[in-house]
Amino acid sequence: MQSVDQIIRARWVVPVRPRIVLHDHALVVQDGRIIAIGPAAEILTRYTAAGMTHLDQHVLMPGLVNAHTHAAMTLMRGLADDLPLMTWLNAHIWPVEGRFVSPEFVAIGTELAVAEMLRGGTTTFNDMYFFPEAAAEVAQRMGMRATIGHVVIDFPTAYAANADACLQLAADLLPRLRRMPLIHQSIAPHAPYTVGDAGLCGARDLAASEKLPLHMHVHETAHEIDEAIARDGMRPLARLARLGLLNQHFLAVHMTQLNEEDLSICRNSGLRIAHCPESNLKLASGMAPVATLRKQGTPLAIGTDGAASNNDLDMLGELRTAALLAKGVSGDPTAFPAWEALEAATLGGAEAIGWGAETGSLEPGKAADCIAIDLDHPATYPVYDPVSQVVYCAGRDQVSHVWVNGNPRVVEGRAVDWDTQELFARVRGWVERIREKDSDR
Repeated sequence: MQSVDQIIRARWVVPVRPRIVLHDHALVVQDGRIIAIGPAAEILTRYTAAGMTHLDQHVLMPGLVNAHTHAAMTLMRGLADDLPLMTWLNAHIWPVEGRFVSPEFVAIGTELAVAEMLRGGTTTFNDMYFFPEAAAEVAQRMGMRATIGHVVIDFPTAYAANADACLQLAADLLPRLRRMPLIHQSIAPHAPYTVGDAGLCGARDLAASEKLPLHMHVHETAHEIDEAIARDGMRPLARLARLGLLNQHFLAVHMTQLNEEDLSICRNSGLRIAHCPESNLKLASGMAPVATLRKQGTPLAIGTDGAASNNDLDMLGELRTAALLAKGVSGDPTAFPAWEALEAATLGGAEAIGWGAETGSLEPGKAADCIAIDLDHPATYPVYDPVSQVVYCAGRDQVSHVWVNGNPRVVEGRAVDWDTQELFARVRGWVERIREKDSDR
């Protein structure tokens, strides 16, 4: 028998690729990677493990991939609610960011976000925020996989004076962050309305030269489209296409306002879309036409957006909302089936943010990024179809185990290697400062 690091046995194993449910199967992990998947009885005759986990009422599946967030904005969760996007940004979020955003702010906010995401079954996230090195260091230290975006924005922020300064900071940081094994990087121009042509071309060129993806908010609101037409004489997506930004390595976030021309650009460019339904609902921004995008073959991922506009980082909740909304918006109950929603929240997200070769599905050769969801619960019983139960019923409180690179991050629902109450105590210091300044305005 071959000796390995661990064997994880579960009542149901859902590898995502292929789209099958395996009953009473086991996953074999060595040096952080999956080396075999097979019937438990067969695996146990071939391998002996230093660590054995038997999950007799659980689904074992790939970790969830949050394809768009601003992790540090957990510190502004609930600060300003029930407002349209531009009022929310201009009157509340940007003023607070101008006063408080710093490497320390980003570090503690990201730490809170990572704790929330890991506890809820997310093993990889795609971030866009200031001081990206601070976010990368936290994710690496806490054992979570991430793609960290280097923000590009024209106007002055606490991070940089303008787009050129953002691009220079990104170029300087790229080699340092490449030394972190759990970190990939992207170039992240904020939005068409905050980055001019020169900044967009600079982001395009830096991403191409460094072989990095681009990550950008696009077509989030009708107001954005109207302003772009008045200013540029064209819709934002057409402008991005004209400037040469759009290809299979471009991740367009939100995409709630799409006409036939836009859909054609999506189809012909090969771009990918990060769908953030709950943030779009809360800000009343509109809704991505998921059914139409799916029919034309545009790749979809799912993201939460930041905790200041969602207000949580719950990917199980997000994929359920995505699946249900697609049906309601299109009038078609087959618009976004459970299997496709699950794939968008795992492998689709991993492929969209440059991690598809490593994570997003349970396959030999890939990293052992996996989660267990306990279905022995009143909300998910009885179980006729475990995939249906995960997508339409399960809550993140049912996530019992989380592994990243084969390393346990959550065991029996409890965090590994971080003290939640100690984290809360450090967060409270920032909350008091933000509350005091916000009340002064």
